[in-house]
Amino acid sequence: MIAETETPSPGEVFRAFLKLGLTSFGGPVAHLSYFRAEFVERRRWLDEKAYADIVALCQFLPGPASSQVGATLGFVRAGYAGGFAAWLAFTLPSALALIAFAEGVARLGDISHVAWLHGLKIVAVAVVAQAVWSMAKNLCPDRARASLAVASAVLALALPSAFGQIGAIIAGALFGRLFLHGAVAAETASLALNIRKSHALAAFGLFVALLAGLPLLARTASNHALDLFDSFYRSGALVFGGGHVVLPLLQQAVVPPGWIGDDAFLAGYGAAQAVPGPLFIFAAYLGAAMKQAPNGMLGGLFCLLAIYLPSFLLLIAALPFWDDLRRRPGVQSALMGVNAAVVGLLLGALYSPVWTSAIFAPADFALALVAFLLLTFWKTPPWLVVLLGAGAAALVG
Repeated sequence: MIAETETPSPGEVFRAFLKLGLTSFGGPVAHLSYFRAEFVERRRWLDEKAYADIVALCQFLPGPASSQVGATLGFVRAGYAGGFAAWLAFTLPSALALIAFAEGVARLGDISHVAWLHGLKIVAVAVVAQAVWSMAKNLCPDRARASLAVASAVLALALPSAFGQIGAIIAGALFGRLFLHGAVAAETASLALNIRKSHALAAFGLFVALLAGLPLLARTASNHALDLFDSFYRSGALVFGGGHVVLPLLQQAVVPPGWIGDDAFLAGYGAAQAVPGPLFIFAAYLGAAMKQAPNGMLGGLFCLLAIYLPSFLLLIAALPFWDDLRRRPGVQSALMGVNAAVVGLLLGALYSPVWTSAIFAPADFALALVAFLLLTFWKTPPWLVVLLGAGAAALVG
């Protein structure tokens, strides 16, 4: 059901995601929370279960999960153009900010202790807590699924890596398949993705061809732009676990060859923490800061495309088959376990890294409580809570 009267279109998708691209601070877990509040609760583009199923799929795929979820929401709303519009609007503001940083904003120096930045981290605690609260009520309504969510949180905290996350999801799927048959819904609506299976197979073929062929071309062509595209494409294709996991891959790709200095790499990473949107936009900074062409604006956009391309090819390849699978009773029972496990992963992430990187004093906890109150009970728009939190932290600081 659609709550808004606006006709579905790429322009509508672009406007909705542009607002989020300007205000979604806090990392991928917070992004999923912002998406849920905007597109499940407020705009009603899809229901809670369909959204949880999309999140579950994107947790399995390599690449930036929050960006893949956003692109899928665009696909659901307005087809291929909607998916591209969602990615562009959500990514562009922070990418342009980091390109500008690479062009000269580095003179600002260390930004790690800026008061308003700390306020954004505190608001992220409230955003994630509100998402866990709401999703748990819908996806963990009984003792079995609530216990599964807690077990997943414990596993994620004990194994803070992609292996812990994927292990929790697989365990949730097995638990659901074996023990949650009685809870399966009678009918699950299609996501109406409008992606042909022939296009999905072509996307997967292109993904494999580029992954295997780019290194061979790079070795024989002696072309810096091709070397650059190959390095960023492989980084985006082989990373599980989100933006922070891709950082060592990128460091090995750009620092040892001398394309960018280690100090410049670390400065850009610090700046990437201060902007909204996905951490994969760090690629835009690296491309802009390169010592040789392509660099500047062109280099930033070039590397941004290279690092995102593999994850979106895999997404297009998986979505049509995923929509068929998720409507089968056996798969639905497994997905109920997966969705409970995803709630547990969010619960674990609420503690680390979200809580541990933001709550250091009673004043921090008080601000997080006020933000949670505004989000959960006063239904204040998340973007406004972000601005209020940043302003309050700046005043206190």
